[in-house]
Amino acid sequence: MLCLTSSSPSPLPRPSPAADRPGPGISGGAGGGNVRLSGVVVPSVPFSLRWSWPRKAKSKFSVPVTAQETETMAIGDDGLDHLPIYDLDPKLAEFKDHFDYRMKRYLDQKQLIEEHEGSLEEFAKGYLKFGINTERDASTYREWAPAATEAQLVGDFNNWDGSKHKMTKDSFGVWSIKISHVNGKPAIPHNSKVKFRFRHGKGVWVDRIPSWIRYATVDASKFGAPYDGVYWDPPTSERYVFKHPRPQKPDAPRIYEAHIGMSGEKPEVSTYREFADNVLPRIRENNYNTVQLMAIMEHSYYASFGYHVTNFFAVSSRSGTPEDLKYLVDIAHSLGLRVLMDVVHSHASNNVTDGLNGYDVGQNTQESYFHTGDRGYHKLWDSRLFNYANWEVLRFLLSNLRYWMDEFMFDGFRFDGVTSMLYNHNGINMSFTGNYMEYFGLDTNVDAVVYMMLANHLMHKLLPEATVVAEDVSGMPVLCRSVDEGGVGFDYRLAMAIPDRWIDYLKNKDDLEWSMSGIAQTLTNRRYTEKCIAYAESHDQSIVGDKTMAFLLMDKEMYTGMSDLQPASPTIDRGIALQKMIHFITMALGGDGYLNFMGNEFGHPEWIDFPREGNDWSYDKCRRQWSLVDTDHLRYKYMKAFDQAMNALDEKFSFLSSSKQIVSDMNEDEKVIVFERGDLVFVFNFHPNKTYDGYKVGCDLPGKYRVALDSDALMFGGHGRVGHDVDHFTSPEGVPGVPETNFNNRPNSFRILSPPRTCVAYYRVDEKAERRKKEAAVSWEENVTLGYIDVEATHAKETTDEEATSGSKKASTEDVSGNKGMNFVFCSYDDGKK
Repeated sequence: MLCLTSSSPSPLPRPSPAADRPGPGISGGAGGGNVRLSGVVVPSVPFSLRWSWPRKAKSKFSVPVTAQETETMAIGDDGLDHLPIYDLDPKLAEFKDHFDYRMKRYLDQKQLIEEHEGSLEEFAKGYLKFGINTERDASTYREWAPAATEAQLVGDFNNWDGSKHKMTKDSFGVWSIKISHVNGKPAIPHNSKVKFRFRHGKGVWVDRIPSWIRYATVDASKFGAPYDGVYWDPPTSERYVFKHPRPQKPDAPRIYEAHIGMSGEKPEVSTYREFADNVLPRIRENNYNTVQLMAIMEHSYYASFGYHVTNFFAVSSRSGTPEDLKYLVDIAHSLGLRVLMDVVHSHASNNVTDGLNGYDVGQNTQESYFHTGDRGYHKLWDSRLFNYANWEVLRFLLSNLRYWMDEFMFDGFRFDGVTSMLYNHNGINMSFTGNYMEYFGLDTNVDAVVYMMLANHLMHKLLPEATVVAEDVSGMPVLCRSVDEGGVGFDYRLAMAIPDRWIDYLKNKDDLEWSMSGIAQTLTNRRYTEKCIAYAESHDQSIVGDKTMAFLLMDKEMYTGMSDLQPASPTIDRGIALQKMIHFITMALGGDGYLNFMGNEFGHPEWIDFPREGNDWSYDKCRRQWSLVDTDHLRYKYMKAFDQAMNALDEKFSFLSSSKQIVSDMNEDEKVIVFERGDLVFVFNFHPNKTYDGYKVGCDLPGKYRVALDSDALMFGGHGRVGHDVDHFTSPEGVPGVPETNFNNRPNSFRILSPPRTCVAYYRVDEKAERRKKEAAVSWEENVTLGYIDVEATHAKETTDEEATSGSKKASTEDVSGNKGMNFVFCSYDDGKK
């Protein structure tokens, strides 16, 4: 077996004794290997039903292995004898040399940090040491800039004359200065501009924004004006104080991906407070339990979507101040929403004037944040790549994570660009096939892998209930297994192959050419021991040059055909139906969590285009048109209502967190997919015009089944063809315990009506609860014959006889929806047990 060599040939940097260092904590797609098999029955996860407001996330929480500090691996004289990941996937043992090497690198690096910095947690308090921090009687500024030969701190406080504020350099390249208070007050006032002025080897003096700055601003009235670092240390009376605790970690995240700047309807940059007051209630109303915020870290180029970060510790000043962002997070917590942040540690902006790249003045990589030459430059992103083996780079990035968690109460992160970090080729021009040699070989960037292992260990140690998501398209095995098991330590990875499948079908195939097995394969092709976040579309799918899914489906007819005051055209009818079906099957079958980008829940039209020279700096496509869904006579309300119902269905039945997932029918001729997830049975009929009356559906448990959610209901813009008051009784199939004699390998079956382009979820009736209700003389007809859950008022209300007819053809005969808090069909005999 070929032993993997280090991606950085030099040994681990071993610092001098701790006494010589600044004292710590100074106050101031689818992968290869196992996939989730559609024919394997796994016991479902138990769940509880709660409908109190605000709904608290369910949690069957246990401390991750990474945070337990227990020994889970056998370490022999010759190294790591056994890692738990080999038990999960024996094929990984073929790459034991690789895993031994990277685990040893991780353990050695962690031990060095503990020896010289006290602990990993103390090491990650760099933001209390570096940058400007106020102590009892002075302000201290530290900056790592080993390439500098002279340095000064300049700013408004000294009229930009640094002659009296020269800094001194230690043996590790850290410059520092201590400035005494003046008349009992800091010499550097809060909200004043500052910069780090230094002279490098070529004799040139340059001004740079301090790398640990917490706020940076620009004069927006001047085109191309440089950013200024701003010292942010508000007085106690102006500091935001958090009032609400973090919500519990849910069993399955239902994530609402949002961009603050484009979250308003006006053609301008929206603010943190506007988002908190106007958008967060919408997210909660739609029954999401997590919000993921993009573009929080300061980025000088707005159109980069926040992914070309210039100032890693600074909040984006376009949308407000650090205190405003804290307000946003606190309001989210008050609504029961956890908050994740898009963190970009895969690369940095190449902007020299405003960003970290300004500290690269031609020095060697050991004295830089970045690699030199081609290895330090991402040719597709036009950005700089970190040297993760450097001690101070590790301090900077790990402290960055702790800063956002400690200071702003973020509940976790979505790591951007993980594929670029994992491999020396950065994933460029790579098509991953699932061959393990693609993941564990000389192409692996072990320095970056070790950094991510340290980062995940740290985050789960600081906050055991943290949620950390990896954006990885390669499908690297054990990326989402705990560090102590031999994994990289992420909680989830994004299922990035799913939206590609939908886009391919929508652009290149007629409806009758859609492959049911292809859809099911794409949605289930994942490593069953690692969790995925499924999504049909995110921000990526609607950037300029492409379109939102709704606009792909309905295109220009969305401008003229969305009025509910006129009959829907065939294009609109098809578009709304498939919009609901695609998002629902992605959620129900595609992963262990679900993600939706802001506005797509109601079928936002058009695309995203940030203001730039090419569009005359227009904000028209860089906003969210909430008025479309708020206007009662427009059909956008139907897609929003169905999105609410999808999330509420998971809140009630916990199917996303269930490991029971069986696809029993992929009928190419009929264009039908049938599967079980948790305790629900899902039927999707993708055929454009065929109705199947008496369609046979396989299931696990015998009993009586009823409709839990129906995309064809009138309140979702459907045609009301499925009966919601119909009992579907099962029949046994074949010989008990002999799957090959069953119907589609299922021991029971029942028959249903399945109209074209519809999806229906069925639940099994708890007949014992039903009998208890009858014994208590509570009539089913009076109380729960056809219940609607009002997602705004969160209480069930009765329907009238006119709202429902018996039989298998009709469920409702009138639209009972309102502008807000749309009602939807959702009934269960279990209600009586609450």
